This record gives sequence, C-alpha cells and structure tokens, in this order.
Amino acid sequence: MSYINQFVFGIYPYICLTVFLLGSLVRFDRDQYTWKSDSSQLLKAGQLRWGSNLFHVGILFLFFGHSVGMLTPHFVYEPFMSAGAKQLMAMVSGGLFGVLGFIGVTLLLHRRLAEPRIRATSKTSDIVLLLLLWLQFALGLATIPLSAHHLDGSMMLVLAEWAQRIVTFRSGAADLLLQADWVFKAHMFLGMSIFFIFPFTRLVHVWSGFAAVGYLVRPYQVVRSRRLNLPAGHNLPRRPGAGV
Repeated sequence: MSYINQFVFGIYPYICLTVFLLGSLVRFDRDQYTWKSDSSQLLKAGQLRWGSNLFHVGILFLFFGHSVGMLTPHFVYEPFMSAGAKQLMAMVSGGLFGVLGFIGVTLLLHRRLAEPRIRATSKTSDIVLLLLLWLQFALGLATIPLSAHHLDGSMMLVLAEWAQRIVTFRSGAADLLLQADWVFKAHMFLGMSIFFIFPFTRLVHVWSGFAAVGYLVRPYQVVRSRRLNLPAGHNLPRRPGAGV
C-alpha cells in the first residue's frame, strides 16, 4: 500500500503537470482549430446560462482559493490568522462556492444528457469531463464534514505541506498523506487526473480566458489618419490618366 501511496502522491503529480503543460503546448501548436469550447448555446440557452455561470463562478473561486490556500506557507499568515481560523474560512467559503459549482455542473450534465440534439453532437470527452467534474465537486463537499473534526487546522497544514513540497521538488511529500482520510486522497487524485486529461478536452480554452486578462494592461492602439495635413488651398497633384 505504501508503494501505491508513493506513486499516487509522490510521482503521479509530476506526470500530470508534465502532460498538462506539454500537452497544452502541443495542442496549441498542432490543433489550433480545436482550441475552443464548442458552444451549444442555441439549444436550451436558459439552462446553459444558469449552469455555465454557476459552474464558472464556483470553479474559478475554488481554483484560486485552493492555489493560494495550499501554496501559501504557514508563516506568512500566522501573525494575523491561526491555522484553525483559516480552515474554518476555507470550509465556509469553499462550501458555498462548492455548492454553486456543483449545482452548475449538475445543470450542464443534465442538459447534455437529457437533450437528444445536444447528446447527438456531444463528444465522449465532453460527457466524461462533466462526470469527472461532478464527482470532483461531490468529493470536495464531502471533505467539509471531515474537516470539521480537525478544526485546529492540522489536516489543512498537512495538505498544504504536501502541495508545497511537490511544487518545490522536496522529498517526503507522499509520506505526509499516509494517515489522511480516503475522501481527501480521492479528491486530490481526481483533481490531479483532471489536470492530466486537460489538454485532450475542451478545458484548453481556459488558457485563452487567462490570456484575455492581458488586454486589461495592453497599451492603447495608436490609430493615425491617412489624410495629409496640407496648407489651405493646396491640392495634391493628380495621377496621370486619372478621370475628372
């Protein structure tokens, strides 16, 4: 069992990150025409609007919340916030936005499976992706009652230390999770697996969304008129052979 734990939480994260980054680059280089979300907004637009908005609000908050929460060293926030207070804040905010995202992905999954016309034009990867995201939201919400048994923040510190050791290439990361509950492990494994399949699904359009933020800080486009500023009464020489 320790060998499986070592592979899943010590080696598998690097496999997923490598496929995530290199796969996205290769797809952008070789298959740019597939770099889109394949919208089906003409069918059941109302359900799509609600589902998509709730899903995106939920998953974006959770993505950045997990990134900041797990990758910020404890000593950074320790002077003004205890580990227990941080965990309680994560439980409340994560639970709220987790529910929003779960409702959103449920609406999107129901729409794609229940509407025959959408089902007929859906790729297998679209349905598999929604199922994985639905399960990931469910597992994330299931960790909240378990976190309530560790209100001192001890489990959160262990998970954060694991993530920080992974991104800084330090050893011993997998050993930290030997005593973690299986729900936490399943949630983490599925999260890494979603990064693994990222380049092969419609999720690649997320890169375009992040790139669009660059428009907020881009320099203004300079537009100059082609009209020449000539003195009053001065006419340009007429091209030979030009009509009146």
